[in-house]
Amino acid sequence: MADRPSRPHHSPHRTPTRTERRVIKVRLLRRWGPARIGYLLGLNPSTVHRILTRYRLTRLRWLDRATGQVVRRYEHAHPGDMVHVDVKKLGKVPDGGGWRKLGRTVGNHNSRADKTSGQSNAYGNPRHGYHYLHTALDDHSRLAYSELLPDERKDTAAGFWIRAAAWFAGNGITVRKVLTDNGSCYRSHTFAAALGPVVHKRTRPYRPQTNGKVERFHRTLADEWAYTRLYRSDNERCAAFPAWLHTYNHHRGHTALGGHPPASRVPNLSGQYT
Repeated sequence: MADRPSRPHHSPHRTPTRTERRVIKVRLLRRWGPARIGYLLGLNPSTVHRILTRYRLTRLRWLDRATGQVVRRYEHAHPGDMVHVDVKKLGKVPDGGGWRKLGRTVGNHNSRADKTSGQSNAYGNPRHGYHYLHTALDDHSRLAYSELLPDERKDTAAGFWIRAAAWFAGNGITVRKVLTDNGSCYRSHTFAAALGPVVHKRTRPYRPQTNGKVERFHRTLADEWAYTRLYRSDNERCAAFPAWLHTYNHHRGHTALGGHPPASRVPNLSGQYT
């Protein structure tokens, strides 16, 4: 019988498994960085960082804020395999500008003036209140279809989906599945009838991050269109929306797509080079 080698199977310098588990537990429960975890457990911060790297826990954005569990990223293989649908509530801009750019005193004064005037904007809606931004975003390409609508009722959501599906079809994308949250408009028979043969999947209750791609789109939209500059009226901001959406789909580089725009993943997209 041959002697077995005396070399250890694991690195003799590796942190004990029990210590690694303690580091992971603190990371998930308290969401602390390496320095604070190291101070608590009596470890060097660089050792804590190596442990977090080994278990892919170095970035807090990979953790679900509500549960501390690791968020599993995924991407469907083809356009139309999954389309994320959601609604974002967006406050209207009063004449003269809103508080985000002018400060609370001036912005709130403009808002109160709009409410007392009782006038409507160019879209026939009251100038004060909210828009409901309905969005359908393709999981594979991040291509987005979006509309500013007056509410989020079932008939509005159903009508939006019919137009969105037609737009995707016109660009060579056949939608097979749709993912929504559990809002009442999406649980209605009216919305189900609008979907037709499309498979309808819903997010888990209290887990909006399951629909994270469209929620990330809405955050980008807020940063780069809705609140990026001073708009002197709601009509002015609404008029800028189609151009921004075209730029997003055709020209704006997307981090998850290697710096390419969503249109680059849809070869048959009409108007791709305009």
